[in-house]
Amino acid sequence: MTERAWPPLIIVVGAGGVGKTTLAAALGLLSAEQGEETLVMTFDPSLRLKDSLGVGDEAKDEEVEVTSHLWASLLDAKQTFDRLVARYAPDEKARDRILHNRYYEHLAGGLAGILEYMAVERLFEVSKSGRFQRVILDTPPTRQALDFLEAPSRIVGFLDSGALRLALRPWFDADGKLRPTARLGRLGRRFESYLDEVVGLDLLRQMVEFFQAFAPLFDGFRERAREVESLLRSSRTLFVLVAGPGEEKIPDALFFARRLRETGYTLGPIVVNRMHPPVEDLQPQSDPAEDEVDGLALFQWLGERDARGFEELGQLVGEDHPLVGLPLLENEPSNLETLQQLARQFGERVQEF
Repeated sequence: MTERAWPPLIIVVGAGGVGKTTLAAALGLLSAEQGEETLVMTFDPSLRLKDSLGVGDEAKDEEVEVTSHLWASLLDAKQTFDRLVARYAPDEKARDRILHNRYYEHLAGGLAGILEYMAVERLFEVSKSGRFQRVILDTPPTRQALDFLEAPSRIVGFLDSGALRLALRPWFDADGKLRPTARLGRLGRRFESYLDEVVGLDLLRQMVEFFQAFAPLFDGFRERAREVESLLRSSRTLFVLVAGPGEEKIPDALFFARRLRETGYTLGPIVVNRMHPPVEDLQPQSDPAEDEVDGLALFQWLGERDARGFEELGQLVGEDHPLVGLPLLENEPSNLETLQQLARQFGERVQEF
C-alpha cells in the first residue's frame, strides 16, 4: 500500500456499478508491489474479479497466483459448503449422510443467505491459514454486503434458536412415519396424509435428517461465526467505501458510512471513483464541428457536477475520514497494466492524508 500502516484485512464496499471490484484488484496490486503476500477474493455473484485479474474458474477451487505476491480467489458457495462438511464431519458416514441429503443439495445450491454464510466461513479459513499477509475482500452491492456483515450474528442466532432444537427432535420412526401421529390411529394416519399433501412429508423428513446429521458440526459453525464477527470489528480490519461521482450518489455513500460507524466497524478512506476531470478551456485550436462543441460542453458539465458532489460529500463526512477522488480513466482498467495505473493514482492520493 503506501507508507501508512494498512491492516491485514481490507473490505471494499459500496453500491453497485461504482468500480469496487476494479479498486479491490488495484489495491491488491499495490500491496503485492510492496512485497506483501496478498489475496484478493470476492463473493460477488457476478465474479467480475475473473475479468479484472484474468483468472478462470480454477480460482473457485483454490487461490490462483496472478503475479508475484498476488493471488486471487472466487467464492463458490456450494464448493465451500462441501469442503466444510468433508473437513468437520466426525466420520465418513456422517459426511456422506449430509452430502447426499436432498435438502442439503437444495440448501448448498443457493438458498437465500447461504452465499453470505459461506463467505464468513471462507474468510475464517483464509484468516486462520496465515498464508497471506493481507486479504482484500471485494463485496457485492450494498444490501448484500450488509447481509454479509450481519451473517455471523445470524448464524449464531439460528444455531441457538428454539426452532433448531425443535427440528432436532426424533419426529420420524425407523419406517419414516411421524411418531406423534402414530399414536392417534386412523385419525393420525389421516392427518399425516393431509400433511403429506400440503407440505410434503418427504421434504420434512429430509430436513429433519439433515439437521440431525449436521448437529455435530453446529458448535464449530457457532465458534467460527463468533471469531469472524470479532475480526470484522477489530483494528485488524479496515473498510474502504467506494461511491460514484455526482451529487445524486451522496445519499448512498452517507447511508453506508453511517451503517458502518453505527455497528462498530472501522471506516477508512471514502473513494469517489470515476470522476470526470475539469475542462479548463473549451476553445479548440481550429474550427470545431458542432458535435465536438456539444461534446466538450457536456464533458465540462460532468466535470463541474462531479467536483460539486465531491466538495459536498467532503463537507458532510467532515475530517473523520479521508476523501479520495479518482479520475475517470480513458479506458476501464481491464488488465494488470491499467490496474497498476489506477493503483498508483490511489496510492498518491492517500499519501496526502
